Amino acid sequence: MLNRKKLSCDLCVIGGGISGMCAAIAAAREGSHVVLMHERPVLGGNASSEIRMWICGAHGANNRETGILEEIALENLYRNPTKSFAVWDTVLYDFVRREPNITLLLNCTCMEADTEQGEFPYGRTRRIKCVTGYQMTTQCFWDVSAKYFCDSSGDSILAPLCGAEFSIGREGKDEYGEFTTTETSDDMTMGMSCLIQGRETNHPVKYTAPSWKADLKDENFEHRKPNLYRDSENFWYLELGGNRNTIDDTEVLRDELLSLATGTWDYVKSHPEFKAENWDLDFLGFLPGKRESRRMKGEYTITQRDISDGVVFEDEIAFGGWPLDDHFPGGFFHRGVPNTNVITPAPYSLPYRALYSKNVDNLFFAGRNISMTHMAMSSIRVMATCGLLGEAVGKAAHLATKYDQRPHDVYLNHLNELQTLLMDEDCFLPSKVRAVSERCKTARFTASDNLRNGQDRAHARYGTTNETCGYRATAGEEIRYTFPADTVQTVHLVFSSDLNRETLPGSHCERTHNTRANQQLNSPVMHMPLTLCKSFRLLGRLNGETVELCSVTENRKRAYHIPVNRKLDELILIPEEIWGNSETIPVISFDFN
Repeated sequence: MLNRKKLSCDLCVIGGGISGMCAAIAAAREGSHVVLMHERPVLGGNASSEIRMWICGAHGANNRETGILEEIALENLYRNPTKSFAVWDTVLYDFVRREPNITLLLNCTCMEADTEQGEFPYGRTRRIKCVTGYQMTTQCFWDVSAKYFCDSSGDSILAPLCGAEFSIGREGKDEYGEFTTTETSDDMTMGMSCLIQGRETNHPVKYTAPSWKADLKDENFEHRKPNLYRDSENFWYLELGGNRNTIDDTEVLRDELLSLATGTWDYVKSHPEFKAENWDLDFLGFLPGKRESRRMKGEYTITQRDISDGVVFEDEIAFGGWPLDDHFPGGFFHRGVPNTNVITPAPYSLPYRALYSKNVDNLFFAGRNISMTHMAMSSIRVMATCGLLGEAVGKAAHLATKYDQRPHDVYLNHLNELQTLLMDEDCFLPSKVRAVSERCKTARFTASDNLRNGQDRAHARYGTTNETCGYRATAGEEIRYTFPADTVQTVHLVFSSDLNRETLPGSHCERTHNTRANQQLNSPVMHMPLTLCKSFRLLGRLNGETVELCSVTENRKRAYHIPVNRKLDELILIPEEIWGNSETIPVISFDFN
């Protein structure tokens, strides 16, 4: 008889990829007790060392996804300048492990759900009471009871386990009026990939391919041009399975993908035109990275028309901006270009109502499995966008816990509070401006009013640029608020983390991604953004008596929302040092409530 253990929590998150991590962290930071159940030994999902896909997101100036994602990215620049995947895994692990309100179950596969049927509010007919996971390392079953559950498993494992409504495949063009070449609906999807990575050496390296490698010819690469010296070469086009079942057939497809990957490396090594004589195969993924499978049915289904038409949702909780990047089901063996690349408005709005179940009373979801059509998913599926969705779910689950309400009640009764929580944690909502208190706006101030307008980045939506946003302080300058004595609840600070990464070395690809595909001899060593404040102090005063509210050296964060809760009549921010060599330090926001 195997051991069986029980846990109880406010929120149980299934899946420790980027979206699941962000959901768990966001809820835990608000005080919710969270269990994060993940079936792999490392966190990060498609971004982990097991799969090694980049965390991509919205295109366009100053559209970088912030909040928890930017915290992770900046910490990685500080701790991992050579982009080691071993270090990257520890950075992700650390972000979960440092949260005391998260119980992390690694190597634990969700395998069962205990549900009850009934007539629940808003037409819901099911409710999840408990999920069971099997942890292979301890040979133990974990029964996790929770008020709310979040499926961030990618494959929507809770759909078949709890009876949640879902869809799979491509919609026909008439179903939602989308611009698609799919005339009638089918069950085809995008495929999956086993990636390869190379490492350049200073001497010839022989490669002997296994007997089962694919025998590939020039014609196989007609629209797929390998180039180990191109920073963006991550072999994403080694893709199969969209014309089969991306869940049922995964093991068979894995074998075929390994054959394809080793055949590709053999092809590259064998052709002098690729100049690969000194290159060694540094990584071969045995765990396929999936792009698409089940999509949950929510209160609202996002469509391609919502994206392309730039619909702005009242319940905006995140944004996207990746192109409509639809991969053909045949994958590598599809003749012609492997994918579409239709530019979308960036940033575009994403609604909260697509993040909770249409028929299960207490089920959230975040990631590539939210309520959306196949065409919408071709853009929304990328991990930076999914991370924002996860952070929104974490905050929403906290509010549901706080008020003992259902996910839909949060939409009806607490939407403004949800959006405020997200903006306070440095999540950009393109149609919103963070509220600043009237007493902050009317206080005597020694710097530019740009610091107290609630705009936490330069952006076209605000009509500002990097040059017109915020204030440039001299090192050691005292930026001071003076006001009638009253209780200050919170202080909000935002510094410039160089959202476009223009101060980092290397190509655009090198500057904007946390990890690297192929390691060249001259690959750059990263450093912190040169615009970021390195050290600062925040002081408070009352009747001339000074108290230090916050002091940070070796700063690796863009934003701080600092609880104060004390009576003051002055607030003083002193930026002391910058990571670069500028004589001034950009400050984007400094305000209080």
